[in-house]
Amino acid sequence: MQDSYGRNIDYLRISVTDRCNLRCRYCMPEAGVEPMRHEEILRLEEVLTLCRSFAALGIRKFKITGGEPLVRWNVVPFIEKLKALPGVEQVTLTTNGLELAAALPALQRCRLDGINLSLDTLQPEVFRRLTRRDGLEKALYALELAADSGIPLKINCVPIQGINEQELPQIAELARERVRAVRFIELMPIGLAGQFQAVPAEQIRERLAAAFGPLRPVNVQLGNGPAHYYAVDGWSGKIGFIEALSHCFCRQCNRLRLTADGMLKLCLAHDDGVDLKTPLRSGMSEQQLTEMIRRAVLAKPAHHAFSEHPEETEGNNMFRIGG
Repeated sequence: MQDSYGRNIDYLRISVTDRCNLRCRYCMPEAGVEPMRHEEILRLEEVLTLCRSFAALGIRKFKITGGEPLVRWNVVPFIEKLKALPGVEQVTLTTNGLELAAALPALQRCRLDGINLSLDTLQPEVFRRLTRRDGLEKALYALELAADSGIPLKINCVPIQGINEQELPQIAELARERVRAVRFIELMPIGLAGQFQAVPAEQIRERLAAAFGPLRPVNVQLGNGPAHYYAVDGWSGKIGFIEALSHCFCRQCNRLRLTADGMLKLCLAHDDGVDLKTPLRSGMSEQQLTEMIRRAVLAKPAHHAFSEHPEETEGNNMFRIGG
């Protein structure tokens, strides 16, 4: 499926819940939020119906996100059903790891294609400060299990000035032999994240090179996103950087997002979307839904508006969007 700019759109990120067992400062208010009512959230069978339409249009790769997706009841059987849909080539999962250890055997049985584990710190006190919860020990235990599970594992880290910038080399070193890649994701000014300062990717590269030797650019694709990867001599894993602000990658954007309440978001950074839940629940046929999605994709914006038009930038926090 192509949009009006000729980009091949083949990747959908699905938020299955707005609930989360952490309260990360750049994502969710300290007191939490009023969760969506049960009837507001798409049933998983409804999500599968929409996924059949997406797959019919050429979406081949799906990422399950939240909130924290593993707090959604029955999400693993849903993943198994999604993998069985015609045209679906890959289903992966993003998680904070707190519920991963318990879910891992079932995820192995359903042949999940990959896990992205969000991990911004290795220090319990920093974890508590950043997430307003305990749980680092559980996340690190899940990391060790996942690294030995046979499911490809990547670490996602959001560098933030004044919070975790000093320990980025220690986080990067997980790629020496335990994980497929450690990716440093540039903090985007969405919702609560706007109050924090990102750590420039070039500064991280310089710091890692000083600690471990030269970082060699490598032309590899280790997922569906826009990361640029580097190799370190003697390491089995790679270091990746996702630089939405300093190196805009909108020309290569291949993704859509489906929120837990059924909004199709064409761009993470734009404060709009297309309501798919209402026509789905009103009885629209799958063929009509497919055509509705196809037309919507033609309106996908050319690029984000972080710099030129900040007033258009998404105002919801990330747990509402699915990352």
